Amino acid sequence: VQLQASGGGLVQAGESLRLSCVVSGYTASPYALGWFRQATGQERELVGGIAWTGGFTKYADSVKGRITISRDAAKNTLYLQIDDLKPEDTAVYYCATPPGPNYGCYAIMEYWGKGTLVTVSS
Repeated sequence: VQLQASGGGLVQAGESLRLSCVVSGYTASPYALGWFRQATGQERELVGGIAWTGGFTKYADSVKGRITISRDAAKNTLYLQIDDLKPEDTAVYYCATPPGPNYGCYAIMEYWGKGTLVTVSS
């Protein structure tokens, strides 16, 4: 299984950005996909996730209201739309999948992409 995140870059505060994560290698489909981020010197944190079947989403309180997570099953692609970007959103963003049915819990993830850097200037 491979996950490849892309779409990061340097943006100004207040702008929007959409990250993508292409998933490959599954014989069927992943149970769910999650977005995480890690700022320099800080622990990695959950941004949110989505169930592959049904599309149920979960968002971290710190970003709720500014992000939308979606997936395109036909393209095996996960998306993260971040609006009204803030300097504190600066981080490397990772996509990941759990090892099995996670019932909305993203604490244990099995496969990780390499991450894409988002830098927000003020």
